[in-house]
Amino acid sequence: MSIKIRKQDALNYHTQGQPGKLEVVPTKMLSTQLDLALAYSPGVAEPCKEIAANKDDVYKYTSKGNLVAVITNGTAVLGLGNIGPEASKPVMEGKAVLFKKYAGIDSFDIEIDELDPDAFIKIVKSLEPTFGGINLEDIKAPECFKIETELREKMNIPIMHDDQHGTAIISSAALLNALEIIGKKINEVVLVVNGAGAAAVSCSKLYLALGLKKENLIMCDSKGVIHENREGLDTSKKYFATNRKVTTLSEAVKGADVFIGLSIADILKPEDILLMAKDPIVFALANPNPEIDYNLAMKTRPDLIMGTGRSDHPNQVNNVLGFPYIFRGALDVRATEINEEMKLAAVRAIADLAKEPVPDIVFQAYGIDLIQFGREYLIPKPLDPRLITTISPAVAKAAMDSGIAKNPITDWGKYHEDLLKRVGIDQKLTSRIIDVAKTKPKQIVFAEADHPKILKAAQILQDQKIAFPILLGSRVDIEKLIHEHGLDLSECKIIDPREEKERTEKFAIAYHKKRERKGVTLKDAHRQMRDRNAFGAMMVEFGEADALVSGLTKDYPKTILPSLQIIGMAEGVNRVAGMYIILNKKGTFFFADCTVNVDPNAEELVDIIGLAARGVKVFDVEPRIAILSYSNFGSSKGVIPEKTMKAVKLAKAKYPDLILDGEIQANVAFDTDIQQEMYPFSALAKDGANTLIFPNLAAGNIAYKLLIEIGGAESIGPILLGMKNRCMFYSWVALFAILLTWLQSLWLMLNCTKKMFTCKSFLVLRLTWTTKDFGL
Repeated sequence: MSIKIRKQDALNYHTQGQPGKLEVVPTKMLSTQLDLALAYSPGVAEPCKEIAANKDDVYKYTSKGNLVAVITNGTAVLGLGNIGPEASKPVMEGKAVLFKKYAGIDSFDIEIDELDPDAFIKIVKSLEPTFGGINLEDIKAPECFKIETELREKMNIPIMHDDQHGTAIISSAALLNALEIIGKKINEVVLVVNGAGAAAVSCSKLYLALGLKKENLIMCDSKGVIHENREGLDTSKKYFATNRKVTTLSEAVKGADVFIGLSIADILKPEDILLMAKDPIVFALANPNPEIDYNLAMKTRPDLIMGTGRSDHPNQVNNVLGFPYIFRGALDVRATEINEEMKLAAVRAIADLAKEPVPDIVFQAYGIDLIQFGREYLIPKPLDPRLITTISPAVAKAAMDSGIAKNPITDWGKYHEDLLKRVGIDQKLTSRIIDVAKTKPKQIVFAEADHPKILKAAQILQDQKIAFPILLGSRVDIEKLIHEHGLDLSECKIIDPREEKERTEKFAIAYHKKRERKGVTLKDAHRQMRDRNAFGAMMVEFGEADALVSGLTKDYPKTILPSLQIIGMAEGVNRVAGMYIILNKKGTFFFADCTVNVDPNAEELVDIIGLAARGVKVFDVEPRIAILSYSNFGSSKGVIPEKTMKAVKLAKAKYPDLILDGEIQANVAFDTDIQQEMYPFSALAKDGANTLIFPNLAAGNIAYKLLIEIGGAESIGPILLGMKNRCMFYSWVALFAILLTWLQSLWLMLNCTKKMFTCKSFLVLRLTWTTKDFGL
């Protein structure tokens, strides 16, 4: 549904706190006199001399390579028209915010008080030493054509007038997919464009580049069809003039396959779309009100495929799907322009992404239960976190292939990780684990396969050949959900325990054998095998599966109990513990124990330290362990400092090769400067901690949840440490890595709305696993 904006709310939003939406934040420390001397005089002279000797070093020593200017003269602002440069500033600030939020690009808005195109061009050209790219915005036609064309010729950095090309790119992706759905080819359809401004011209040119025949394109303006016999046509209109015997919009759309509206509200009538061909496509993109009301159009033609510029209807053609990621790709290879090859690459990347399974984060963000490729889902949603890793690489590669990239990408895997870091998530760990899992896929049994979220996870595991999913539950219910959500899980086994009498009998006898001295009768054992968590755990116990995924619909204690009873703890292990992996802008961290041991004593903390250390090493990470307290090395007295101090002493004796220290406060554990100055003896003084051991369950649980809620962090876990050698660890983490990709970038959205999303990492948090490669 649409969001209702009240005038006073909008004004308050822009005035509260610091006025406006932007501020400058330094990227280097400025806390000492030395810092200031390095940032400015005299230290700043050194990079200046390097750049003077080699101009390309400006990308090495300054922010130019990640800096875009959003430039306007305020002559065609949204639906407000020519309101001038000052009045356009809130819009330009907003565009700059979107660059940062969606693609990690720094941006300054520049409003120029100049109407003369030649003077405007001269001003913008003079800014080339400062910016890595130029986004032209809200400049009226026909001046915008001249301005962009000449700037592209005169400058050697990426330049794009988003009002033209952004709409063209997104609508082209939607058009390709709409045509695919109805079984028509672009070189065979007749397409009517209503509007002859900047966006209409750019859209039409891109449709032609995609294969539309020029003789099948009819363009209309406020006077009707642009015909070759009309006098006084400017250059752009003359190029699109038709020789068809039509003069009005109604005549033009008769028999047409596609209508593209880039004009004014309500100009297309119901009787007009009744004249169109079978399965017509209508993209009514006038804002805020389209050329024909969505509900009216759909009621008039049930076979219609429709898109608008509005978020309250399906198929929103929104430029935010394009410009952040197009500039991201262009900047990252230092492209000298944004050429047609790059635009076409963006079109195809967007179109292809819409055909992939939709991440659960998108369902959560939009409050929709089902989104799948079809008439009402032609292009991805703006909050889809995969956009940056899909569009930017495609654009970058197109720049490289077309010979305009000055800094080609050589390691695409690292580039993928870097893109995710741009928006706040470090995926190096999960990406590496997925790669390992793919080398030897394992069988994963899903105890709650009658839930669509689980089926979507299974789909990704199957498609990417990370694991072989086994789906537990009612066969009828599972197959119904698969059909409803447009999934293809034909390679997955479906096991309905109710149909497995022989297997259930075998499992019940084995369970009874394990628990007969714990008060469990054979009848109790048969009853227990009705629990899919228990049934799945027995599959793992008997080697019929390598791992068990559960916990989405049940409480954590009820989820892990069957695994503890059936699989049990590893030999020599006194307890199990829960560990979370926390990912944020600063890197990857490991927290224990956050889920199992309520108030461990010193000896029990030593066990947790050992379990966590071995768990961290599984990820090819060397643990640097901080045992946390509210005290730093005896600075405070109390039960917790004394307990953690004793645990440190015992742990160092038991695990002499581990890097660990404490008791220590959480902030100090990360701050190497403080440690080197005040506690140089600390084993963590050099590199800081990456693994935190909490003094009790309350501290650990509160800490990781606070980081998720207000710290912009994502989490994987809980990892249940200490189980027998039954389950292949990498397949588990690969699953969580995928689930995490559904949730990445959520933190970007939290400040865009007053509604606080509640999904966070809930799916990941509620799942549990047992491990094989821990050897615990």
